[in-house]
Amino acid sequence: MSDTQLPLSPNLSNRDLAPEKNQNWSWYSIFAFWMSDVHSVGGYVFAASLFALGLAGWQVFVCLLAGIMIVYLFANLMGTPGQKAGIPFPVVCRLSFGIKGANIPAIIRGLIAVVWYGIQTYLASSSFIILALYFFPQLQSLESVSFLGLSALGWMGFLFMWIAQAFVFMFGMRMIRKVIDYSGPAIYVAMFALCAYMIYRTGWSALNFDLGTKTLSGWGALKEMVIAIALVAGYFAGPTLNFSDFARYCKSPKQMRLGNVLGLPLNFIIFSVFSVVIVAASVPLFGQMITDPIETVHRLDSGLITVLGALTFILATIGINIVANFVSPAFDFSNVSPQKIGFKTGGFIAAIGALLITPWNLFNNPDMIHYTVDLLAALIGPLYGIVLTDYFKIKRQKIDVQALYSESPKGCYWYEGGFNKRAILALIIAGAASVLTSFVFTELANFSIFISGIIAAVSYQLLMTRSSEVVNLAQSRSQI
Repeated sequence: MSDTQLPLSPNLSNRDLAPEKNQNWSWYSIFAFWMSDVHSVGGYVFAASLFALGLAGWQVFVCLLAGIMIVYLFANLMGTPGQKAGIPFPVVCRLSFGIKGANIPAIIRGLIAVVWYGIQTYLASSSFIILALYFFPQLQSLESVSFLGLSALGWMGFLFMWIAQAFVFMFGMRMIRKVIDYSGPAIYVAMFALCAYMIYRTGWSALNFDLGTKTLSGWGALKEMVIAIALVAGYFAGPTLNFSDFARYCKSPKQMRLGNVLGLPLNFIIFSVFSVVIVAASVPLFGQMITDPIETVHRLDSGLITVLGALTFILATIGINIVANFVSPAFDFSNVSPQKIGFKTGGFIAAIGALLITPWNLFNNPDMIHYTVDLLAALIGPLYGIVLTDYFKIKRQKIDVQALYSESPKGCYWYEGGFNKRAILALIIAGAASVLTSFVFTELANFSIFISGIIAAVSYQLLMTRSSEVVNLAQSRSQI
């Protein structure tokens, strides 16, 4: 082993990107992280929609459990290097893509987060509007005035949510941790109240959990079950990819895995049960199945439930947006220029970008959102394949932390001018395959993340094993 000290570069680090020394998060903070990610309007609609595929109730729960176990597996894998070295996702990417090449996956993940940050904020603004109209009905007149495709009332709701989330974020990770520690449990209280109230109104005997418009059996049911499992895994692909952003604060691998098992399989199934009961109760209560929880709350004639429900979904969106779509681009954009862009600045770049894309216009144009989101998401699978193959197969779970922050050509993550061209080539190959499965061979679209991930893993390993000097160099220094 060499004891040569590499010069550390200020161009690669700031206090947010540097290895975290105070790893004090317990299993509960990781558990709460997943509660914030699962407990959302999107998660509610997603869980309920699986019951409309034509599958029996037990088949849907098998799919939910199988899919979330895949997410649990990859959360443990993606969080391992971050927890071990105390580093966020873009720094983890330096192992495989090079200290400069890491900006490629970081920007891809950051842009995906920006798009979804805007969309989630827009969807949650509906909750604020319901709340505002409940207390101030005269605000209804603001819907007649519009600007850039959104009414004045819509702008009021969107900007309220935008500012509320920015307010939380400006206080940094300590405040974010407090929000995610309390928002998840608070949402369970509200979900229980909503569920109990609707069952009280309808009676348990009136509920029918066969929510699909068709009934499947045999191979047809098996096909839909496989698709449902893939959909569950794909739904959580974004936050699982950059899970190191949160695992880096965890005390130990054991605490991380315990938080994951409680926050994913257990929490996801319980939340799904609540969601499905509420959707099932909407049929006898309103005469039709309603999968949008905001619409459900809006139709209830209880003032207390309406207020509680609206506040719940506002809190839920703040939680998931900060967890999934604010922290990630904060680190990702900071990685581009650490000395000029700190964690907070990176987050506000994402927030401003989410405003500039006018997400309501994007959301209301199905073709545009399909091509924008799916094109960006097509590269998530390849990133999984490359990062995991590099860490577990090529580097054999060894990290030279000093080399992660050095621009010295002697550093093992310098590769060629700071870029690992083999990782970039594997990303291009697998990314092309992902685009083809998403837009050409559309019958495979639901499995695109798995197909592209496997292609990336295989092609990257083949390319890297032919370059023994890179592997040897990576193993030549003191590592953890």
